Amino acid sequence: MSWMRWRPAMDRALYGESGGFYRRPEGPAGHFRTSVHASPRYAGAVARLLQEVDEALRRPAELALIDVGAGRGELLTGVLAAVEPALAGRLRPYAVELADRPAGLPGSVVWTDRVPQGVSGLLFANEWLDNVPLDVAEVDEHGVLRYVEVAPDGEERLGGELDEADARWAADWWPAGEPGERVELGTGRDAAWAAAVGALSSGLAVAVDYAHARAGRPPFGTLTGFRAGREVPPVPDGSCDITAHVALDSAAVPGLHSLWTTQRDALRALGVSGTRPPLSLAASDPAEYLRALGRAGEAAELTDPAGLGGFGWLVQAVRMPEPSGLAGLGTWRTR
Repeated sequence: MSWMRWRPAMDRALYGESGGFYRRPEGPAGHFRTSVHASPRYAGAVARLLQEVDEALRRPAELALIDVGAGRGELLTGVLAAVEPALAGRLRPYAVELADRPAGLPGSVVWTDRVPQGVSGLLFANEWLDNVPLDVAEVDEHGVLRYVEVAPDGEERLGGELDEADARWAADWWPAGEPGERVELGTGRDAAWAAAVGALSSGLAVAVDYAHARAGRPPFGTLTGFRAGREVPPVPDGSCDITAHVALDSAAVPGLHSLWTTQRDALRALGVSGTRPPLSLAASDPAEYLRALGRAGEAAELTDPAGLGGFGWLVQAVRMPEPSGLAGLGTWRTR
């Protein structure tokens, strides 16, 4: 049986050229539903945020929209349909994804496996960081954190002690001391986010994901799998998605003006409201009432605090002021 730590096992299972889950033709939408798939109102909110970034950057000759972990380009397609014509002519959309470019994507979309360097605009990573491979550690019977090793069938065992960088990260961001407690080590994810944000010469970087903060880390971790819409054991054989919630407070790049908030609050600030239309509209315009009722239902799903609305948003400004829609939302601070 071949044993390895979770990080390389997850990398091979998700992104391996032969049999990697995210290289399969059906794409992520064939197995789970994200905010992008739930409603076009999500893309509309991103389009509004893009407009605010454009204004904050004083309408540059070219504005980048970078979708990191682009799936099959659903978010970019939605934003391009929603953005105002005056901006569309200056917009340079990038889809950052390891899978092959799908058929039917607008020709203006640059499909790439690397975040473009030195551009200005909006970098948006929706449910990307939770799929960046990470190592898992567990406290042994002597109180020592050790790497968890995994076999291709999902069986686990304890391996060696943590290296210096991971031990320091665990002490700072996810302290654990009781035997059996687990830590999902965020060093690789922090580095991945820092590299993505560092590609911007100016603009706004947004990470949206399942998240937790230092004060409320889950003692036994969150690592799990998904297949065909159902949660399954995280077996690293390429048959399922493997995901773990994100320590967004750790991921924040130091020195940048940043906001931590929820999807519920962020989308509401960007105009996504679940308010039902007045009943009087049903009498005066039944068709419009039904359309408005549908939009309200979609907004309610996107902002449900027990569901998608509970996602964390990490927003970081790079050489630009706070975007107007989010400026008054919570407390912007520098880590």
